[in-house]
Amino acid sequence: MICCGARERGSVKRKLIITMVALLALGTASSTSAQSSEAAIGKKIASVFSGVTSPEAPGLAVLVRKNGRTMFERCYGVSDLRSKAKIDARTNFRLASFTKQFTAMAIMLLVHDGNLRYDQPLTELFPDFPAYGKTIAVRNLLNHTSGLPDYEELMDALEKKSGPTWTPEKQIQDAEVLELLKKERTDKFAPGTSWSYSNSGYVVLGLIVAKVSKEPYGDFLRARIFAPLKMNHTIVFQKGKNVVTNRAFGHSEENNTLKETDQSSTSATLGDGGLYSNLEDLAKWDDALRNHTLMTEKDFQPALTPVTLTDGSEPHWPKEANDDNLHPGKPVSYGFGWFLDPYQGRQRMWHTGSTMGFRAVIQRFTDGDGLSVIILSNRTDLEPEKLALQVADLFLSSKN
Repeated sequence: MICCGARERGSVKRKLIITMVALLALGTASSTSAQSSEAAIGKKIASVFSGVTSPEAPGLAVLVRKNGRTMFERCYGVSDLRSKAKIDARTNFRLASFTKQFTAMAIMLLVHDGNLRYDQPLTELFPDFPAYGKTIAVRNLLNHTSGLPDYEELMDALEKKSGPTWTPEKQIQDAEVLELLKKERTDKFAPGTSWSYSNSGYVVLGLIVAKVSKEPYGDFLRARIFAPLKMNHTIVFQKGKNVVTNRAFGHSEENNTLKETDQSSTSATLGDGGLYSNLEDLAKWDDALRNHTLMTEKDFQPALTPVTLTDGSEPHWPKEANDDNLHPGKPVSYGFGWFLDPYQGRQRMWHTGSTMGFRAVIQRFTDGDGLSVIILSNRTDLEPEKLALQVADLFLSSKN
């Protein structure tokens, strides 16, 4: 005879088993649905890059992440036309102005250490700098309100007067940029009264990193940023001093043909654009920004605070179009090393990079599902910023 208690225990056990089976089935269905959704969005992302390059031509590397998870990673084309080595996640591209976010982080680390101040004037750091540097603070350099003359314009003016001075083989160095700026006696505008994208400012910031830390710019970044984050293949490239492994070489279109155009007379400056990196390492950078690995969210906040001019007004891009003027006359939102303009109502931090033979972009949406899109390209006829926003649209206009 089976007692009532035994029947009840058997009944409870059967119910538990049924419940567990149902939950497992639900979990499997949910997992299958998620995988199906990811596969669908992956196909849509792939379609954005369909036909942008051919397997034997210079190309690009693409990384899409949500909340720290890689949703899409794909590489297209070759690193150069000589070796025809296929681009992969460890192929190192020149970042150009993408570098500025790393220079800004280095400055912020020095401020955090108590070795530098955002309000510190240029003449305090470089006592022989002309008087116009007395009102230019580190903060002005970081957010492009310094009014420093453009060093490439100064190069052109000098060469018109004295003849050719710099070439892709004899490139201008950071110290030479500083000397050109020291020869000037006035700035473009009073610091803080206007906004103008300034490579000069970021070259000077790179020099400040070296001077304050008492070690070369590249060594400081390696010790304080790359090594802690295990960005083992990211490098501040200096010709004759180090070597870029798995290096992509830049290309430009000439007469409907892509030709190697890897270096220019300004390719050796550091703080404004001297880094090489890859998708594998930049995923770690994306994680560090999300998780506040290098500094607290509070300490990093100045980087994400849009600059306002001294009269309280919103800054604008200059009206005159040039290579560094992305949106002539339009409003601009910039913090320390990051553009901060929202997109489709979503908060974001972003930056492009453009130089001889290379184009790059990082788009990080800091609200919602933490979408990040990174594109590195070794050809100048592509538009990574436009492509990245096409990818973003796939996520922002859906529930994926």
